[in-house]
Formats: sequence, structure tokens, C-alpha cells
Amino acid sequence: MGDVHPFVGTVGQSVAQRRLFRRGERILVAVSGGVDSMVLLHALHSLAGAPGWKLVVAHFNHQLRGRASVADEALVRRTAQRLGCPFVAGRGDVRAQASLEKISTEMAARALRHEFLARVAREHKIRSIALAHHADDQVELFFLRLLRGAGSDGLAGMKWRAPSPVDQTIFLVRPLLDQPRAELEAFAAAEKIAFRHDASNASLDFQRNCLRHELLPMLRKHYQPGLTQTTLRLMEVLGAEGELAAAQASAWLAAKRRADFSHLPVAVQRRVVQTQLQALGVEVDFARVEALRLTADQPVTIAPGRHARRDEQGRVDIQSQASAGFEGRDESLVLGGAAGAACFGPVQLEWARSTGKKLPPRRAGCEWFDAGKVGARIRLRHWRRGDRFQPIGFPHAVKLQDWFTNQKIPRDFRHELAVATTAAGEIFWVEGQRIGERFKLDKRTVQRLKWRWRRL
Repeated sequence: MGDVHPFVGTVGQSVAQRRLFRRGERILVAVSGGVDSMVLLHALHSLAGAPGWKLVVAHFNHQLRGRASVADEALVRRTAQRLGCPFVAGRGDVRAQASLEKISTEMAARALRHEFLARVAREHKIRSIALAHHADDQVELFFLRLLRGAGSDGLAGMKWRAPSPVDQTIFLVRPLLDQPRAELEAFAAAEKIAFRHDASNASLDFQRNCLRHELLPMLRKHYQPGLTQTTLRLMEVLGAEGELAAAQASAWLAAKRRADFSHLPVAVQRRVVQTQLQALGVEVDFARVEALRLTADQPVTIAPGRHARRDEQGRVDIQSQASAGFEGRDESLVLGGAAGAACFGPVQLEWARSTGKKLPPRRAGCEWFDAGKVGARIRLRHWRRGDRFQPIGFPHAVKLQDWFTNQKIPRDFRHELAVATTAAGEIFWVEGQRIGERFKLDKRTVQRLKWRWRRL
């Protein structure tokens, strides 16, 4: 390739500064055939001489694009041979795997790909797998996770070096993580690097592609031209603050004499609960962590027949309980007078009637309804099989079970959420979720119902 291109020098500096690879190391390079992975392969090949790296090229065929997938594999194979690198190919039936495990095609593809890469790494006694994720991937991931309600760990994005999800002794390394896609494309053009276009990247059937082609260009055009730089900076800040909270939580858990749990900063309290749940093999979810953090000695369902409980000292343990079902509580409540209060299990409720035209401000733990549509008599209960609910903003009702799934509410925690219906049985409120579309305030509202709740 002649003299080293400035882009290669920049990549080399990042690799050296972050100590991503050791001298003389064997590196497995995951190459799909797209511009990013082909640039990664050529950049590492250009840098490999001085540190004595030995590159092995791996390509996984997802068998999703017919002849195009075959052509991708052929290009990567030819390129590896031209560069003098060993080549390993793998294939997997992604659609069949997605159907079998009832997961998305993207999730199935990721799982099969990582299993293949880890297997090849073990067979070749390789400890580092180089991936071609770049700065634009980071920004897209940030917004994907933001829309899903991720915390600081998720919003911090991908790490330069992190354990493989399949084998913790093998590390995923991302040498291009600070390079924008435009730089990769410019380098490919300057060096005449052949690559393949994946037509599925243009399809708006995938949320990531909608972000890439619609939301992010709009944000850059109308709000923040430097969106990539500002987002990456924010991700760096969130990652560092998340690491600090995690370190403080670990130190608190390891201490012989601990400060009062209730006096810890909220972020550290959450980390203390999260760390213990992870050690106990429990799936971590914000609603579950928050329920344990806010209330001591209150059981929180984690699986059929099992619940978690936090004591006053902050210690979380797992106990047995009766399996969750669809029976649950079912109580009638009369919303009499101008205001009132009631308890539904661990949920404390307060309501008040008022008039007015100005739209009330949104607050956590508080909703507003059209009192006339709700009625004076309601029922409080838990989720039932077959429940349907029309969330505000939706043109039609959906199954409450589907709503919980889309909102990523843990399966067994769903049975603990309070549900409020009219006397006729129509759901107007689900604890912590959206209100019912038909019961929102509008120009014809005469009397408002202020509805507040909190878990004791």
C-alpha cells in the first residue's frame, strides 16, 4: 500500500494509546465485506509489521441475502488470500434460529455470529477479536438505547475492549471506535479498497436504519451539526460516571462497616441492588431495581415461585413464594367526595377532583384523567389473561401482554402492577405505563381527576 495513509496512522495511535493488542499477538479480524470491516482489515494489515501481529480473517455468512451473501464471502476470501492471511468461513441459518428461540432476526444473527467468532478464536488460540464498529455505530446505538430507556451503562455504548458475550477469556476489540463512517469511506476510496454494499442497510423496516436515514440526519440539519462529537462526549461522561457509581457500590458491599444504605447517593443505591441481583443470577431491570431500592422488606417477584427482598441494611436475598398467576387482587373503589386515598396492596393511591382549562404539568407518579369518563366507581386489580388496553396516542387497543413485552417489563413483575378499570371493565390506567386514550383530558372535559400513586 506504499506510504502509510494518515488514516492508518490515526488508527495506530488509538491502538497504541489504549493498548488494544500485544506485540506479536494473533488477532482474529471479523470481516463482513462491508466498507467498515474491509477498511479495518487493510488498516491492521498495514500496521501489523512493526508489532509483529498475525492476522486471521473470519467471515460469517448469515444466509439472509441469497447470492449477495455468497458474493460477500467470496470477496473476503479473495482479499484475505491476497493479503496472505489465513481465512475461516462459517454459516448459520439465522431465520431458523430466530424462529426457534422466538427472537428477532437481528438478535439471532448476533448470537450465531459471536458463537462462531469465539469458536474460531479458541481453535486458533487467539485472545482478541477485532470488530469494525465505528463512531457512527456508537451514535446510533446511543439513540437506540435512549429510546428504550437504558441507564448509564447502556448509554455509554460499546467499549474499546470488552469480553466476548460467549467466552469471557476472549476479548472483543474495536480499533475504529472513534472514526466516523465518512473517514472510512474516504480511506477506502483513496486506497481503492473493494467492498460490498448490504442492501438491507437501506431498509426502513429496521429501527437502526430509521435512525440512520431519518432521525439523525434531521437532528444534524436542524438542531446540532456536530451531533456525532457531542453524543460521543456525552457517552464518555456517562461511562465514567457509571464506572464511579459501580466502584463506590462495590466498595460499600466489600466494607466490614457500612454506611447506612438510605444515606448513599441514589445512583450508588441502584448499583448496590443491581450488583447483588447480578451476582444472584437475576435479570436486571430498572423497575425491579427501583422496587427493591425504594422499599425494604417488600418482596419483588423475579421468577415463578421466587422473589427478591432487600433488608434495611441493603442486603438482597432470594426467597420462595407462591407462583404468580392471573388471579390476583380485585377490589371495588368509590371515588367519593372531592378527594380521597386508598391502598391496593403495596400501592398507595390518592385522588382529587378539580376544574380548569390549563393543561397540568407532567410529574412522576401522577396522571390526569377526564373524571366524567372514568366514573365514580372503579375497580382495582392485576393483569388478567386477554386484557386489552388502548394507550394514549394509539389508534386502537392492544393486548396488555404485548404492551408489556414491547416495554420490556419482566414477565413476572407484570403480575404485580396495579390496573384500574371503569365499572364497565375498560382499563384506563396501568401502573407506571401510559394512560388510556379515551380517558385523556380534552376540550370537552368538565371535571378533572388527579391520580397519584406510589409503592409503599
